[in-house]
Amino acid sequence: MPRRARLILPNVTVHVIQRGNNRQNCFYRKPDYRNYLEWLQEYAIECDCRIHAYVLMTNHVHLLATPARAESLGAMMKRLGQRYVQYVNRTYKRSGTLWEGRYKSCLVSDEAYVLGCYRYIELNPVRAGLIRHPAEYRWSSYRANSQGENNSIITPHELYLALDGHPEHRIAAYRELFRQQLKPELVEEIRQATNGNFVIGSKRFKRQIAQALGRRVTRGKPGRPSPNT
Repeated sequence: MPRRARLILPNVTVHVIQRGNNRQNCFYRKPDYRNYLEWLQEYAIECDCRIHAYVLMTNHVHLLATPARAESLGAMMKRLGQRYVQYVNRTYKRSGTLWEGRYKSCLVSDEAYVLGCYRYIELNPVRAGLIRHPAEYRWSSYRANSQGENNSIITPHELYLALDGHPEHRIAAYRELFRQQLKPELVEEIRQATNGNFVIGSKRFKRQIAQALGRRVTRGKPGRPSPNT
């Protein structure tokens, strides 16, 4: 059975997750994280992808990105993935695959969902029990987005910028979002959409993407389809 084509449109934000093969580690030491982030920045610029948020966990990566062209994201992930695998295999005297198949992704729109994905990504180490507060985790974009720490990888999303026109007030407003936990239903919606290559956003956004791509962009209902559908 052929693989489902990715839902990718120019200038539409995407949540991406890439896992280590069999959920095994893909980062072992600090230089691994640093190299991955250096190459992420390099290929994001080269392939014309804006990176808004990220987190590098020991066995997977989350990104929130907006590709300028339909092929931008795929090109960035391919070059980044291949270079990092070559580095890991050479450094740790290993061979074979590092990543678990293709990366997974979903299109994201609307303020609640874009900012929800920001929080979903940067709270990942907290949900995993590694830290108590996202500022404690070094390998994420939280400090850049919530404290104004210099990070040349990050390009703020327009909905992040809309939080406030003044930079200091904006990062304060962003920090305020983290005072409340993500609703479990939003966490589950993001997970299901990303794993299924679907869309999260308003009904209107989903209809627009379905019409633009000419295909279903949400999870189907269980059971056989009606003959009238």
